[in-house]
Amino acid sequence: MENIDNPYTPNAGAAPEILIGRDAQTEAFETLLKRLSRGRSEQSMIITGLRGVGKTVLLNRFVEIAIASKWEVIELEASKHNNTHFRQAMFSQLKSALLRLAPRARWTARGKRAAEVLSAFAVSVDGQGAWSLSWDVPPAEGFADHGDLGMDLTDVLVAIGEAAKEQEKGLVILIDEVQFLGSPQLEALIQAVHKTVQKKLPVTFVGAGLPQITELAGDAKSYAERLFKFPKIGSLEGDDARKALTEPAANEGAIFNEDAVDLAMEMTRGYPYFIQELGYQVWTVANAHRITRDDVAIAKEAYDSKLDGSFFRVRLDRSTPLQAAYMRAMAELGPGAQKASDVARIMGRESTQVGPTRAELIEMGLLYTPEHGYAAFTVPDFDQFMLRAVPTLDVPAPQRRKKTTPTP
Repeated sequence: MENIDNPYTPNAGAAPEILIGRDAQTEAFETLLKRLSRGRSEQSMIITGLRGVGKTVLLNRFVEIAIASKWEVIELEASKHNNTHFRQAMFSQLKSALLRLAPRARWTARGKRAAEVLSAFAVSVDGQGAWSLSWDVPPAEGFADHGDLGMDLTDVLVAIGEAAKEQEKGLVILIDEVQFLGSPQLEALIQAVHKTVQKKLPVTFVGAGLPQITELAGDAKSYAERLFKFPKIGSLEGDDARKALTEPAANEGAIFNEDAVDLAMEMTRGYPYFIQELGYQVWTVANAHRITRDDVAIAKEAYDSKLDGSFFRVRLDRSTPLQAAYMRAMAELGPGAQKASDVARIMGRESTQVGPTRAELIEMGLLYTPEHGYAAFTVPDFDQFMLRAVPTLDVPAPQRRKKTTPTP
């Protein structure tokens, strides 16, 4: 069939033709906005799940819902930057949101005050100790100038929330890859949103990240579990999984035979990214608009090759030899979460020797900790890929520390 008509989208964050199986999350987000608009409290959300389950796609859907509801939207993808960079990124986005709430020429007293508080938030000290501002609004005194990120961001979100409420609008902050926020940054966001909830302002924060974010949020602020819902999304099940494969094709006039769908579900196990990749490859080999089990079987080689060459390989290529050995040892133990001491045993090391490597892999987002003392891969079937890509476990020799001669 013509590739230009291919309805599948196996790309990072690309929305599928039809969003299947996420109605509960979208309805919860719509309810959140409606309740906040009426001055009522509702828990914000941090969506958790493995790579490729559609967290980014869901955030993009939330953007559409928020805009349709006349809310201003801030979108960020978290990265490992220091607090200064985070402050600069937030200032830039918040400034744009404030100007969208009301152009400067139509600012009321609340709008002007929000701008001044935002200016105070943006003030920074450069290497020579000179103060600088990134726009020409004078900074407020006594607000957002505490030198504490949490207190400063709280002042800003409260001020903008009050300006938004006056305009009968709201502000939603959407942050992807939340696990890459530094602890002070996550703590500041939670603290600021908590204050807007107390003041019944139309401001909310919705994030998405790997499963460990639930624990990270709880560590940042003990009340996070009451401030947020933590919906977990994963593989699609039953009819939802089948519809995710068949409905995009049906919209192009192509029909899957039932046994073809059965084989596809066996191969993908309902994992959203895998469904998109397999559907894409099946479309390229099918000769007619009736897709058979043989078509799916023929597409399997290209499907496996694509996953190995990009989706899986990019994760292995980011790792050092010792990190790769750690993941290979995990793979030898099986697909589930593995105990740190068992992985160390397979590597012929003590847990204390490979503990730093495990921590590095978690920080890189290649592993997560479903429970204390255990780690699991952040993408399904990665254990099988490691066994294929690294047939033999080769653990680098321990590096001895060089002795330094004391200076006389």
